[in-house]
Amino acid sequence: MTVRLFATDLDGTLLRSDGTVSDRTRAALRAANDAGLVVAFVTGRPPRWLDDVIDETGHIGVAVGANGAVLYDMSDERLITVHSLEPTLMRELGATLRKEFPDVQFAVEYGHGFAAEPGYVHDWEINPRLDRHGRPIPAPVLGDLAAITERPGMKLLAKDRSVNVDAFLDAATDLIGERASITHSSSFGLLEIAAAGVTKATGLAELAVMHDVSREDVLAVGDMPNDVPMLKWAGHSYAVANAHPAARDAADSIIASNDQDAVAELIESLLT
Repeated sequence: MTVRLFATDLDGTLLRSDGTVSDRTRAALRAANDAGLVVAFVTGRPPRWLDDVIDETGHIGVAVGANGAVLYDMSDERLITVHSLEPTLMRELGATLRKEFPDVQFAVEYGHGFAAEPGYVHDWEINPRLDRHGRPIPAPVLGDLAAITERPGMKLLAKDRSVNVDAFLDAATDLIGERASITHSSSFGLLEIAAAGVTKATGLAELAVMHDVSREDVLAVGDMPNDVPMLKWAGHSYAVANAHPAARDAADSIIASNDQDAVAELIESLLT
């Protein structure tokens, strides 16, 4: 096959279950870059959560972040493109979901900042304490839905731990329709909502255009429902063995698990 752009999800795909990157994977990423491939991280993570990935992998390039809402130059720490949700729409979507799911709590991802309702319980440290240069990252802002949606956001997050996440996604998609793009990448009731039409596929397509690469020459690897659009869009697609059934169904082929260095093994096979 011809591959010019190698796109990989991070959590659950490139990264091991403990969040680390193996020496083998680090070497494979270097080899792909040295061979002239465009290597892209395509992730639900916002820009401020990419610093530790740079440290772990040694790879600095353009990432597709926030499920396609941004293209982020990791070397210059610069936002290249941003597709935002407008404040009025976020409030409308929140009201729609809360009418059906009264226990839902909301948060907004701004990219370099974060805001949440007081009842939104974090499942991990929401901010690294410092950026790569040792500068403090602002603490999350707390407020009601109106307060946290006073400015545009990259993602509106909706969390309701009392519901199955796949059922939550199906219901929310029916309620919201085409007003926004909804997906998930979790094992609990957390939905990620972006501007209408924005997915990992659209972000990856933007990046491919920047490098004059056709979709037929793009290879993508992923593991969760938020990866499905890019797995369907890319000319070659793979799901890791530990992937969600939706990602497995969308991919052309299944490879080893993230804990077995599946991405490294795939790169090595391409370069042999």
